[in-house]
Amino acid sequence: MSKIRVFLCLALWLAAMDAVMAQERYQVGVCDWMVLKRQKLGAFELAKQLGCDGLEMDMGSLGQRDTFENKLRIPKEAALFKKTADSLGIQVGAVAMSGFYAQDLTKKDTYLSLAEDCFDTMDKMGGVTVAFLPLGGCGNDWTTNKAKRTIIVSRLHEIGEAAKSRGKRVGIDTPLDAKGNLRLLKEIHSDGIGIFYKFQTIIENGWDLCKDMARLGSKNICAIHASNTDKVWLREDSCVNLPAIKQTLDQMGWSGWLFVERSRSTKMVRNVKMNYGNNVRYLKEVFNSYPAPAVTLQSEGRDPGYVKTIIGRAEKATDELSITWTPMGENVRNIIANRYFALNDIYAERDSLKKTDKALAAAQCDARLYRSHFGFDADLSRYLKPQEVERVKDVMTFDVVKVTYDAYCDMIPSLTTEEKAQILLWLKEGRELAIDAESSNKKHETFKKYKGRINNYLSQRGYDIQKEREAWEQRLKTQTKK
Repeated sequence: MSKIRVFLCLALWLAAMDAVMAQERYQVGVCDWMVLKRQKLGAFELAKQLGCDGLEMDMGSLGQRDTFENKLRIPKEAALFKKTADSLGIQVGAVAMSGFYAQDLTKKDTYLSLAEDCFDTMDKMGGVTVAFLPLGGCGNDWTTNKAKRTIIVSRLHEIGEAAKSRGKRVGIDTPLDAKGNLRLLKEIHSDGIGIFYKFQTIIENGWDLCKDMARLGSKNICAIHASNTDKVWLREDSCVNLPAIKQTLDQMGWSGWLFVERSRSTKMVRNVKMNYGNNVRYLKEVFNSYPAPAVTLQSEGRDPGYVKTIIGRAEKATDELSITWTPMGENVRNIIANRYFALNDIYAERDSLKKTDKALAAAQCDARLYRSHFGFDADLSRYLKPQEVERVKDVMTFDVVKVTYDAYCDMIPSLTTEEKAQILLWLKEGRELAIDAESSNKKHETFKKYKGRINNYLSQRGYDIQKEREAWEQRLKTQTKK
């Protein structure tokens, strides 16, 4: 073996080992309360879809009560949550007492029992070792108010010692920089308390993230909320230099959980899958742990510009399903793109063969279209529910089924249930043929034939299509003027 080949093999091996080590060192998850799944079983399935390693699970709301609204105190509920998490391969990386974002620790005399409830829940979910305790409900004046600070320090010391006795650590969220946090930890004087580091706090104060983390030190960081305030996704945030942050954490020798709390795009703030899928993917890309897709994009040997166009076309469907930035979305995108590639190849072969044998060209084309058509359905069904497969087909055929069906229903309000069903049936049949067509024009031609069939059907049932259309157009004009 030549020296060059040895070098290349060694480089590939080192890269593979680096990826494996990164997966072991860093885990990525989301906060269940931020993805609108606070203490809900659906949080585990969602985390799986987003490509997460796990969740930061909340203890439930607190409000003015003395206890968290924690359903996991019920043994059957806790067992079901643990079973669901295990079945999906989703870990609980931390348990959060997020109620203290709003509630003041200095005014909750049940603070120790609340902490113990959290520790019990951590045990039930598989021996979780990190808890999250924000101090937002205390305001920020405690950092300079000696009396209030004394109470906080005393209570955190008790909580920390209780955590330590059970093999756990509570990560607190403060408004301080590294210097202030180091001083606070020294005052608390308990190994059971650390810092649950938060990018957003550092950025909002204009501090240098990497320098601050390095100064705070690896042993003092329990876990990280690796996101900024809501504005743009992490990959688009100029305030978050994620490669530099990873390099800093690597140099510090830190390992642990990176949880996405915010960094939602304000253009689609309620789109959970798109926001968190994008952020989770970017974190895992940078930290070398994003999984390779199971479905390979068959782009080899094709023009890069053409491939880019096809990927964009395929992503219109995954965008519609809000899965573009998830592992499932990448597989679905590749299935759709590969379908376009296959159609292109089928028709290119037909056109080449037509020069010598038109009949054979048509026969072979039809046979290949038939096989690939049903194969496409089967491939999509590995990842999508039936109604989602339908949505993909609609997007690929310009939503002609819905637009045309709605138009007929609006044009002829007197249509019976039977007539509406027949119209929809034919439109969907047309869609199955249109999805195999070689161009957008051919797709529309296919639907045009089915519209003709529908018009003939309605005429036979006594409708005057011309009059119905004229009356409809008049109604639309009247509505526009209003």
